[in-house]
Amino acid sequence: MPAAASGSHRVLPAAVRKFQALEVRAIDELRRISLPLLRWAVGIVFVWFGALKLVGSTPVADFVAHTLPWFNRAWLIPALGLFEVAIGVAMIVGRFLTVVCAVMVAHLAGTFLSLVMQPEVTFQHGNPLMLTAEGEFVMKNLVLIAAGLVIAARFTRPRRAAIPASRRPGED
Repeated sequence: MPAAASGSHRVLPAAVRKFQALEVRAIDELRRISLPLLRWAVGIVFVWFGALKLVGSTPVADFVAHTLPWFNRAWLIPALGLFEVAIGVAMIVGRFLTVVCAVMVAHLAGTFLSLVMQPEVTFQHGNPLMLTAEGEFVMKNLVLIAAGLVIAARFTRPRRAAIPASRRPGED
């Protein structure tokens, strides 16, 4: 019996080592693809939501128009749609991500104005802990803001070769 017990004892560590090796490979692969995947996912959401505004098929047109009542709805909704499509395309293309993410975060932060402008629509019975569907729609933007911050923080620009001191502009 001791031989069988010691045999199973050897199998378990080997299985654990195989699992650990698989885990390391999976984590390496996730590190490689997760940031581009996040960028593409956010970009697709922005293109999709913006396109719905551009073609006049967004279910949030009234909600947006009532949040910003001082703007003419006829151009506000399509303009926001165009802006969101531009953010989405820029996110997918992956250029100037620091600026794109800053603009995206500012845009998303602006959506919280609806909580102030339309509390009767965003909160149930005036209770700020009880969101309506519209309130939930706005609050999910916290996740998109966090995604934008992650993308901005992890974005790495190609390094430029250092310019020798003797060739720097303005230093003759």
